[in-house]
Amino acid sequence: MDEDKKIPFFLLGLGVGVAVGILFAPKSGPETRKLIRSKADEGSDYLKRRSEEIRDSAEDLLDKGKTVVQRQREQFEAAVAAGKQAYRDTVSAKPGSDSVPSL
Repeated sequence: MDEDKKIPFFLLGLGVGVAVGILFAPKSGPETRKLIRSKADEGSDYLKRRSEEIRDSAEDLLDKGKTVVQRQREQFEAAVAAGKQAYRDTVSAKPGSDSVPSL
């Protein structure tokens, strides 16, 4: 089994085991429900924090990607401009050419 698939199954099994353990615990019904509710709240808080971390990480990656794309675009535009200028220089250096064709 792939390592990426083992972790979610492990966590699922762990969660099911904890839930079954809590349900069969020697506590009274109200105590058990209170414990389950508090653990669910903890899990909810964890998921909120984790989703915020993932969102921030995604925003950082997006910003880096935009920067890289902008830099590549600028380099491409500079290369095109240099190519046009080289073409103009070559055409104007030919003997007998009085005009430079436009691109």
